[in-house]
Amino acid sequence: MRPFEYGDKVVLLDSKLRRYLVTLVEGAEFHTHVGFVAHGDIAGRSEGVQVVSTRGAKYRVLRPSLEDFVLQMPRGAQVIYPKDLAPICMLADIGPGVRVFETGLGSGALSMTMLRYGAEILGYEIREDFLNRARTNVREFLGAPALDRYDTHLRDAYEGIDATDLDRVVLDLPEPWRVVPHAEASLRPGGVLLAYTPSITQAVRTREALDRGCWVERRTLEVLHRGWYIEGQAVRPDHRMVAHTAFLTVARFLGSDEIPDPNAAVGEVTAPGD
Repeated sequence: MRPFEYGDKVVLLDSKLRRYLVTLVEGAEFHTHVGFVAHGDIAGRSEGVQVVSTRGAKYRVLRPSLEDFVLQMPRGAQVIYPKDLAPICMLADIGPGVRVFETGLGSGALSMTMLRYGAEILGYEIREDFLNRARTNVREFLGAPALDRYDTHLRDAYEGIDATDLDRVVLDLPEPWRVVPHAEASLRPGGVLLAYTPSITQAVRTREALDRGCWVERRTLEVLHRGWYIEGQAVRPDHRMVAHTAFLTVARFLGSDEIPDPNAAVGEVTAPGD
């Protein structure tokens, strides 16, 4: 691994494991109440090095992980947290070359994660400041070449999706059920829709919209994150946990040639002529 250079992002880890995201700039300094560290003390050195502030505080210097960047990056909208980002990519089956429609770009946390998995994203966002922030964060963490796979537009997904033969539709917006009919016109058969919704009433309405269409394997879940305290023989769950953040609703599309049968069991469809 090459040494740190000016322009690199680094994470400074203090003795209490607090993390500080810093971009190295020639002549600049990182300041806290326990003194400052010159960026020049980091540039040219290797990952894992220890630096000391002018008042004796010690920091380990690391390259930021995606989790570090998501939690520390500049943001305009609330981000999707790491505990949900990885399950979203698994449930939506995100991988290299997969064509994803994403709407509700926010600060770009989910975009960065899917791009890092190798996806190609068509993104809609109704707020220009959020769109610009998402693109900036993608460029800052993944580099400018990632923008070649990040086709973003100032558009309202409630009005339609100008693409066909998509592999995935990923929704993070207040009324995802309004996008379900557009997804049916844009997804290829076998494609996946996933909706991220903070409230259960949003998830219910999304499921109702999916129930009316040609969708199978419909399910809704949430991810709970509980850490453990391990210190010698003292082992117990942490007193605090990251519980509810959002519901993840996912379904697979069978294609517009399939006809829903109102008398069939949930998830069943009837092909023309049956």
